[in-house]
Amino acid sequence: MDHTELKPGDVIKRHRLSTRLWHWTNALTLLVMLMSGLMIFNAHARLYWGDYGANDDKAWLIIDDAGDTGFVEIAGVRVETTGVLGIWKNSEGEIKRRAFPHWVTIPSAYDLQAARRWHFTFAWILAVALTLYMARSLWNGHVRKDLHIRKREWSPRHILHDIKEHARLRFPTGAAAKDYNILQKLSYIGVIFVLLPLIIFTGLTMSPAMNAAWPWLLDIFGGRQSARSLHFIAAFGLVGFFFVHITMVVLAGPINELRSMITGKYRLPGKVEPSFEPQAPQAPQGEPA
Repeated sequence: MDHTELKPGDVIKRHRLSTRLWHWTNALTLLVMLMSGLMIFNAHARLYWGDYGANDDKAWLIIDDAGDTGFVEIAGVRVETTGVLGIWKNSEGEIKRRAFPHWVTIPSAYDLQAARRWHFTFAWILAVALTLYMARSLWNGHVRKDLHIRKREWSPRHILHDIKEHARLRFPTGAAAKDYNILQKLSYIGVIFVLLPLIIFTGLTMSPAMNAAWPWLLDIFGGRQSARSLHFIAAFGLVGFFFVHITMVVLAGPINELRSMITGKYRLPGKVEPSFEPQAPQAPQGEPA
């Protein structure tokens, strides 16, 4: 169907099979990696910059407890988080003194070895899936057709307009809904080409074996502890993207959006005009027509 002939209510093919497979593989993989990563973080809930980091070194982020009070401290600013972070109760009501609670970690009980197995297994799935998706997207033109930002879209006026429309919950309808807007393009490019590669390469930098094989990774990221900090920041960047993404899906119409990511079929949103001509008004009863 020609782009100019599209109208609200038309059903189009929106997402390729490769995109849909990668989307759901990514969703599961990142969930497992996040939850197992939080368990690994629980082993030493502090982040540093540079090559070294231990309890006596200056950390820029600390999640801990001080007696009966749990807290998060960032750059010297402390916020109490009792009951959620630092100190909390498990499902049996027992008090635990760890950074992240059992309901957001894999495994739920403290087990660093098991968490590492989960994390490293799914890290390979993430890396392979991302590589295949990037190669496929370049081959089938997905990057050029759908993610490429045109010159007019870089206009500050254009970007500000899209931000205002999203803030007012005004989403494109009809043919305009077929393509990604500038905010979607920037988000997806940031995830695919920045955050996910950053997650992978900072993860490799934390591996002693990779330090021996590729020592230049330490130079790029400024040391193993800096790589760990960047790994953590990128992970929570993805968490932020997830919440924004889910919010937009719900506001734009969750059934239509989910269907498009499962079957590839997407119904262009907007009011569908009736396809019949309205009938002439009838004369009142008792009077000649």
